[in-house]
Amino acid sequence: MKIVLDVMGGDYAPQVTVEGGVLAAQELGLEVILVGREEVIRQELGKHDTSGLSLPIVHASQVIEMTDKPAQAVKAKKDSSMVVGMDLVKRGEAQAFISAGNSGGVMVAALFRLGRMKGIQRPALTAILPIPKEPICILDVGANTDCKPFYLLQFAIMGSVYMERVLGIEKPRVGIISTGEEEGKGSQLVLEAYELLKRSGLNFIGNVEGKDVPLGLAQVVVTDGFTGNVMVKLVEGVAGFLGGVIEEEIKRSPLTALGGLLAKPAFSRVKKRLDYSEYGGGPLLGVDGIVIVAHGRSNAKAIKNAVRLAKQMVEGEILAAVKEGVKERWIAGRERRG
Repeated sequence: MKIVLDVMGGDYAPQVTVEGGVLAAQELGLEVILVGREEVIRQELGKHDTSGLSLPIVHASQVIEMTDKPAQAVKAKKDSSMVVGMDLVKRGEAQAFISAGNSGGVMVAALFRLGRMKGIQRPALTAILPIPKEPICILDVGANTDCKPFYLLQFAIMGSVYMERVLGIEKPRVGIISTGEEEGKGSQLVLEAYELLKRSGLNFIGNVEGKDVPLGLAQVVVTDGFTGNVMVKLVEGVAGFLGGVIEEEIKRSPLTALGGLLAKPAFSRVKKRLDYSEYGGGPLLGVDGIVIVAHGRSNAKAIKNAVRLAKQMVEGEILAAVKEGVKERWIAGRERRG
């Protein structure tokens, strides 16, 4: 198996991306193709023991920066690490692509080089929330800031298939983010998408409010990319804030410090469950290839786990499963919609 890693993408690239690639090659026993400026990559590889590891380098002279406008950058920077890496997947020289860089750039590069799945109008970027009972799939979380009702329907179909085929959740509950639980509340986008979802054949439960998301009321939550991105980043911020407050309060007195010491294993487990680096990244569903978008501030552990996710998706033949599942769901929904 060959996984492409955009070494130049991310806030802490290329140091952490190379380190993450090395860790992935060591622990997962696969070939990680490092794409970026060759001189920089070789310099970083020199800091690690890479004996016996398969870490080929593919040179790309340009970088799509976080501040670049995605469509313009992908067109202008044809020798960027994103475009060169995506072309390796397109030519069948690798099975998946990973980047912690400009997420808009990743989506545009995937659309231009790999294309959409048949019948899908817009890809969706997913995020998995690790709640106690079952994980929650939120989409879109940043690929499409402006959406049409039909896009949200397709996001729901892809999210449902992903949850069924990847996470083994049968008939996942689907909800749409709105300002109230009652039917008839929300923006015009929500109102129109609601009607499509109601007739889709999915296990649609209706509107869900922000407070309901972490409670697991719905297992697939659909919204536009602007709202989804704000939601996910708010959750990350609140989790970090609460962790700091709990640590501060535990240290406030000797008695609570002792209690904190006794509860340390439990706190460690909670911290691990809320740590974004444990999940690596989210798949970009709807493009004709396996593409993982990692967090911009990914550390080496997150990069390694993004490679792990890509490996799991390749081994599980998820691309074919999502294609077939989308086709089945779409046909069934079309019959219901008349």
